[in-house]
Amino acid sequence: MTVIVVGDAAMDVVARHHSPIVSAGDSRADIALAVGGAGANTAAWLAACGVDTVLVGRVGDDMAGRQVRAELTAAGVRCALAIDPAAPTCCVVVLVDGDGQRSMLADRGANARLAGADLTVNLLETASHLHLSGYVLLDPVSRDAGLEMLAAARGAGLTTSVDPQAALHITAQGAATFLAMVKGVDLLLPNADELAALTGSRDPASAAGLLDAVGAVAVTTGPDGASWIDRVGRWDVPAVAAECVDSTGAGDAFDAGLLAAWLSGKPPLDVLRAGVAAGSKAVSHVGAQPQG
Repeated sequence: MTVIVVGDAAMDVVARHHSPIVSAGDSRADIALAVGGAGANTAAWLAACGVDTVLVGRVGDDMAGRQVRAELTAAGVRCALAIDPAAPTCCVVVLVDGDGQRSMLADRGANARLAGADLTVNLLETASHLHLSGYVLLDPVSRDAGLEMLAAARGAGLTTSVDPQAALHITAQGAATFLAMVKGVDLLLPNADELAALTGSRDPASAAGLLDAVGAVAVTTGPDGASWIDRVGRWDVPAVAAECVDSTGAGDAFDAGLLAAWLSGKPPLDVLRAGVAAGSKAVSHVGAQPQG
């Protein structure tokens, strides 16, 4: 089984500030550099789950791009990252508060210049599934490339999944527009905020209204766990107790754990448990990718 992940690869600057940030002032923080980006995070967690994974995206012709490629390769990810000479590698400043909750400042850089041709026929011929980060669709600059890749994957007989990624961006462009873009996808992976942006409700039951567009929906609800909704029914699992050190990438890890189980043919409850377990591991340390 080979999974293609399409999405951002980035260098994260993770700042855990010791007190509330003071406007126009100084704040103490613990700062670390780490590889990130929604696509790269999911790819790394999939590789950690033992899945043969290829990451399709773009990096700049710079030190950050070389470091991102080297770190992902060491993590077991096969990198199909185009080198863009006209844009820098994506950089994300991640501000993490005392409760482990993160706010992000993102410069997508080369990721925004993704092209349909970055996904080659050779990759499609050897893969069984394509997972796409919603950031690709939510940015008008990379949107056409994402739509082209989804269409190419379906045409090649691959199953597909999309993580919507950003409730505010969905609301800004309209739920109907986003749902039109993901129509025909086998699995949609929103969190509760993204579900509310799409349906008007955070209740996982509202996901049933999305089944005219997608085959199934897996919703993460933070401390309440996760739910799977398809035309057969609904399944729920509780969250796993974990100390939240840094919530960055928890959803990406959930996607990977869930996809690894789903693509191996496991039933919904086992699929959800695998996703929740991976998400819980992700919040237990600083940085968005697996450690050790």
